Amino acid sequence: MGSKLVSAILILVVIVPTVALATEHMVGDDSGWTIKFDYEKWAEDKEFRVGDKLVFKYPQGVHNVFKVDGTGFKNCVAPSDNEALSTGNDVITLAAPGKKWYICGVGNHCESGGQKLAINVLAADQKSAANGILTFGYQAITAAGIAFAMWFLV
Repeated sequence: MGSKLVSAILILVVIVPTVALATEHMVGDDSGWTIKFDYEKWAEDKEFRVGDKLVFKYPQGVHNVFKVDGTGFKNCVAPSDNEALSTGNDVITLAAPGKKWYICGVGNHCESGGQKLAINVLAADQKSAANGILTFGYQAITAAGIAFAMWFLV
């Protein structure tokens, strides 16, 4: 019985950090995906990682979301071969590290309304200084829990 519990705890130690550290980012927070919002400022204090989700909320039919490259972002041009996301509740899972760019392709929303988002996605296991502190705290708590469980079972 004791070895099964220890095995279960060890499995959780491996799985839980990945699941627990994935974040759902509501683009624009309460403002959502709209014009005349500073998405650069919104993104500057956030850390985006592989596995995180971006949620673009907006009234359906009023806006859309295009994933573009750096040139498309700079010039506010959506590629013709890229289908717009347009449900009003679009979820994008960040699948790879690197720069990612998104724009609204409706009218002049990108050019005049500033409706565009650029982010840098970190690898899931890449640590920033702040994340290193959180990870260390998680590891310390996990180690204490395992030690307690083993002491209790023996």
